[in-house]
This record gives sequence, C-alpha cells and structure tokens, in this order.
Amino acid sequence: MKFSVERDVLAEAVTWTARSLSPRPPVPVLSGLLLKAEAGQVSLAGFDYEISSRVSIDAQIEEEGTTLVSGRLLADICRSLPSAPVDVVAEEGKLTLTCRSSRFNLAAMPVEEYPELPGLPDVSGVVDGGEFAQAVAQVNIAASKDDTLPILTGVRVEIDGERMTLLATDRYRLAMRELTWRPGSSSMQTSALVKAKTLNDIAKTLGPAGDLNIALSDSAELVGFESGGRRTTSLLIDGEYPKIRSLFPESTPITASVKTTELVEAVRRVSLVAERNTPVRLTFTEGQVALDAGTGEDAQASEIIEANLQGEDITVAFNPTYLSEGLHAFGSDYVRFSFTAPPKPAVLSAQAEADGEDRDDYRYLLMPVRLPNS
Repeated sequence: MKFSVERDVLAEAVTWTARSLSPRPPVPVLSGLLLKAEAGQVSLAGFDYEISSRVSIDAQIEEEGTTLVSGRLLADICRSLPSAPVDVVAEEGKLTLTCRSSRFNLAAMPVEEYPELPGLPDVSGVVDGGEFAQAVAQVNIAASKDDTLPILTGVRVEIDGERMTLLATDRYRLAMRELTWRPGSSSMQTSALVKAKTLNDIAKTLGPAGDLNIALSDSAELVGFESGGRRTTSLLIDGEYPKIRSLFPESTPITASVKTTELVEAVRRVSLVAERNTPVRLTFTEGQVALDAGTGEDAQASEIIEANLQGEDITVAFNPTYLSEGLHAFGSDYVRFSFTAPPKPAVLSAQAEADGEDRDDYRYLLMPVRLPNS
C-alpha cells in the first residue's frame, strides 16, 4: 500500500476514527485502525465490538492495499506532523509515514485477525444535525453516570412518524426533548436505547456536518449514524426503560417565570457556600424569588431577583448542580418553573417572554430536596 494525502485531511480522519477505540481492548488488534487504500480513496475504520467508526478520504494512491496499526499512536503522530503532504507506505509488516523531514515507522498488526465490521443498517430517516446535537446535549445532562444501572446510562430515542423524542433520567431528574425529522416512512414507530456518552460523541462530531442519517436495524440491536462521509454504529442497551413520561404532572397551579441569565448567575453565586449535598433554597413570592444556601454557623449566602409568580407563594430546595445544569440547557430568555406542591417535582420549560407561552419542546423535571419540617 502506498498513498499521499494532505496532513490536515489525514489527521482529522485518524483522530475522529480513533475516538471510538477502547483504551483497554479485549484483544490487541482492536486497538488498531484498519486502513484500506483503493479506487482513489483511503478508508479508515475502528471497532471494539460495541462501537464502529468508518470514514473515507480522497488520496493519491500509487498502490492499493490494507494494513492495521495502533490507532491512538497513529493519531498522535498525524497531529504532530507539519502541515504538508504525507506519504504513507505499508510493506514488510510496518507502516512508514514521511512528511518533509519527519519519518515514522509503526509496526503493523495482523489484518487477518481483525473482526468484520458491522454493516450500516438501512437508513430510517434524516434529521438536521445541528438541531439533533442541541437536543442530545439538553437531555444528556439527565442521564445517569452510574454504570451499576446501565439502562439509566442511556438516552431513549422514540420515533412516532415525524416526531422524535429523546428522554433521559438518573432518578433525580428527567429531561425530554421533542424534535421533527424526516422518516423513510410516515407510519414509522420504534424506539432505541443508546448509551448517552456514545450519543453525545456522535452528535458533537457528526451533527455540524449538516443532515444526519439515522439507521435502525430490524433486529433492534444496532443503531447507525452517517453524515459528511463518516459512519458509525453502536450496539443498543438491552433492557426495559422505565415509563417516565407519566412523571410530568397534568396540571400545575403554581408557575413562576425568571430571566434565565439572572437566575443562572444567582444560583452560581449562592452555591459557592453550599457544601456537598447541601441544597439551594428558592422562595417564590409576588414579584421576586429569594435564593439562599448555607446553614447554622457555616458560610451563608442569599440573593433576590425578579420573578413573575402565578399562584400561591412556594419554597423549594434543589441540588445546586442539577439546577444549574438544567438552567444552562435552556437557550431562552426566560425559564418557567411549574409546581404542584413543594414536595413534588418541578418542571422547567422555556419562555421567550416573562408572561408568554411555554415552549414545551424541551422540559426538565427536577426532584426537590426535602426541607426540615416540610
């Protein structure tokens, strides 16, 4: 195998593909990237039995061929090369990269021991990559980081015709985002549970390329994504996801609207004195919300900002991290809190104006922290 390609093109392709490689692969060959040169293109692929990544780049090919080399080392080398054409040659069990006066030799791995990569299922539909990336970021914050509950480390993707819904929960909060997409069939109804970390990486790296093809396999074991010449597949999480939609209350007699940026900053400031597992309290009264944190002889903080309250006065307390992460997920000028009662979950939604209608495409449900004597 022998080809030439611009350093920036090669480095970007190698870096993206190597992202999916496991730091502790079950077998040594899975630490490698598979390079295949043919028909004017070089394809790069990585696989760890769970996630596969493939990309093709244009190159000047003198000799076609296939080789397998350490992916992370190749990525480090490509990023370190000067900005100039790179000559790549694979022969006699090694890969040689030459760029100006720089020259690297890498030992090749046995290609015949590399497993066959899973094929991309038939495309099920197309979604705007930028909107999908935003939606994933909004729900991803609520996915559990606890691997002892693998089902909750995923994001549930529900498809109902042109409506796509993303859901995630860690039992203390719940995020739901709805968006439209272009399905191959208007009557399509299905669901998939994708690892939150995997989905986040896919959305960040493939979303900016424009339209994103999503492919769900008939066996419901695999999901695929494709955009900008890049393709990736991932095994789905197996198990029954809890029916969490029912947690959203049907009616909320108490609502309060607050300017998002002001509340974000106020929460950040008063949280400075909130020790681990200590909540931030919010007291909503007519025209304002008072925030305070800290108790007893320890450090304390308080702040008052404007709020538009509809209904009875209410005092609630939240985990400051969960509250802050939820607020940062909104890009709206105002955020509305909807309550049924102090011990019950609060629902946060976006508003363009303080007294305007809710934009309910994104909702963030947050469990309160029980206060003493409540």
